[in-house]
Amino acid sequence: MKNPREIIIAPIFSEKTSLAKELKNAYTFEVSMNANKIEIKRAIEKIFNVDVESVNTIRYNGKPKRLGRFSGYKSDWKKAIVTVKAGQAIADFEI
Repeated sequence: MKNPREIIIAPIFSEKTSLAKELKNAYTFEVSMNANKIEIKRAIEKIFNVDVESVNTIRYNGKPKRLGRFSGYKSDWKKAIVTVKAGQAIADFEI
């Protein structure tokens, strides 16, 4: 099994994610591109000691970017929306 800290890269904080946290008890993370839903679930349960109900993933393609005459693409990335059981919370998300 992969290291859980390699699967979960960073939490994502925005207005939309804070609303989902309050209404649906769902948390959003940037995750490794080659991680599947089962690995994400196990990593969240191991790192934060919560019970995960569901995991939804979304893959984003990198956008074209320019800096002067140089052009390229931003990296592709993957987002996971993790719903935890009612009554449980991830303490690191409390701001």
